[in-house]
Amino acid sequence: MYKNLAAVFAAACLFPLSPHAAPAEAPKPPVKAAFVYVTPLTDAGWVHQHDEARKAVEAALGPRVQTRYVEDVAEGADAERVIRELAREGNQIIFTPSFGYMEPTLKVARDFPDVKFESITGYKTAPNVATANARYYEGRYLSGVVAGRMSHSGVAGYVAGFPIPEVLQGIDAFTLGMRSVRADAVVKVIWLQAWFDPPRERDAAMTLMNQGADVLAFHTGSTAVMAAAQERGRMAVAYHSDMRRVAPQAQIVAVTHQWGDYDTRRVQAVLDGTWTPTQVWGGVREGMIRIGDFGSQVPARVREEALALQQEMAAGRLQPFRAAAHPVRDNQGHVVIAPGTALSDAQILAIDWLVEGVQGAPR
Repeated sequence: MYKNLAAVFAAACLFPLSPHAAPAEAPKPPVKAAFVYVTPLTDAGWVHQHDEARKAVEAALGPRVQTRYVEDVAEGADAERVIRELAREGNQIIFTPSFGYMEPTLKVARDFPDVKFESITGYKTAPNVATANARYYEGRYLSGVVAGRMSHSGVAGYVAGFPIPEVLQGIDAFTLGMRSVRADAVVKVIWLQAWFDPPRERDAAMTLMNQGADVLAFHTGSTAVMAAAQERGRMAVAYHSDMRRVAPQAQIVAVTHQWGDYDTRRVQAVLDGTWTPTQVWGGVREGMIRIGDFGSQVPARVREEALALQQEMAAGRLQPFRAAAHPVRDNQGHVVIAPGTALSDAQILAIDWLVEGVQGAPR
């Protein structure tokens, strides 16, 4: 026995423990990331796309991230309460994807300087608040080309939430795309003053179809417009996500939002300690907006044309808010884009007019 102990002691002397050897580093705890959703989580739409992004973050980062979400949070005081509670719970990064969450996010961020906030569709930053948005209008223009090719009446209906620049950009770009292939096209708009109200979205769609619209577009949060078009045998452009499950015969194309890559990079930055309050406005070129998911009724030539234009847009050769030989006018007759010029980003972000061909006022 003693002989064996001596051998062990000798071995220890030959291979002594270094006094400077560091203990094995414990694995870092996962980053806690939270998401706040402005409507109930459904199987299509704005919130659905952001939840798909949340899942993409989990798939990309695995055990290094832990996510949670709160759905159907009204903008305003309720949003501030929820965002504040998520910060108190120890979430290190909080995504707040709705324009009306911007001010509540900034207010909470002041009280939690160590938490990172991602104000999606907001425009105000802070040391711990980043902003990101997408050039939705690029997809709108391309879908307008498809609508112009497919419409028989030349009349489109557009169900819109609030008259903020993002929505006005979309209506204008859709109309410009439609009129680029059908000069006499008309777009009729109904404002809801709400992002998510399926019964009123449906009623507005029905009204627009009664007024002669044979193709519909929308900037609201549910699938009600698609369902109404399916019911009446009309056509519709899906928004946010593919909605063929709801409207298999009505959908002619979808404009989809792709947030997974952006969200993953932002959570990874928290992991790496490199997060900064960036301001991102990406579009087709960055992969944040795409068209596709064409309906079976759309001829191959129309699909090919739209996809070719999307490639032109990605390459920077096609800009929706550019005038060629003729000026672009608003629907009051004023020149808003002079011949041979294009709007700057600042001008696009400040759009408060509706283009010629739109029936309605920006209100």
